[in-house]
Amino acid sequence: MIRKWFRINTSDIALVQFLLEGYEGSATISTLDPRAAILQVLIMPDFTGEMESVLDHLKRRFDLQEIPAFCERTILC
Repeated sequence: MIRKWFRINTSDIALVQFLLEGYEGSATISTLDPRAAILQVLIMPDFTGEMESVLDHLKRRFDLQEIPAFCERTILC
């Protein structure tokens, strides 16, 4: 799986998760930190191109900023 992290406006978390979950089987979306509005997207390798296109569109539509690396102090790393 390809792992990406994004920062987004807290008010947009639910909508962005809903939109990405619509591509069922392509990616898994988790909110790692609801206060800081950090999303983790795990992309299935077979759907990398499709999900990159979707994420590029969402970056323009929402204030979705990719984080190069995100490491929580817990067992997430």
